[in-house]
Amino acid sequence: MPTIVHFDVPAEDVERAKIFYSALLGWKYESYPEMQYNLITTTNLDGTPGVGGGMGKRMEPSQRMLNYFGVSSIDAAMNQVKTLGGKVLTEKMAVPGMGFLANCMDTEGNMFGLWQEDPQAK
Repeated sequence: MPTIVHFDVPAEDVERAKIFYSALLGWKYESYPEMQYNLITTTNLDGTPGVGGGMGKRMEPSQRMLNYFGVSSIDAAMNQVKTLGGKVLTEKMAVPGMGFLANCMDTEGNMFGLWQEDPQAK
């Protein structure tokens, strides 16, 4: 069953947001300056690794936190979104060496992302 595999946090001031979430939730960050992005490491309450995320500069005023659901085939999932009455807002995009993502909207106007892990992504 697909579940949340990644969350994305847009920020006006990334450094300020990193300090906030680190102090509040204990998040750890790994910076990728070439992508202007930070990967987030979380820990579950029992100490096991939690869902990973990312943080970068907010690209537009309406951009909000977004959850990405892991799927085995992003192409099939995108087609299913459309068939079920949802919308694909951002077509399949490669994250080199990591996988593919697409941003969608459900029938209720909620945005979500799809993620297919693929180390061969280019």
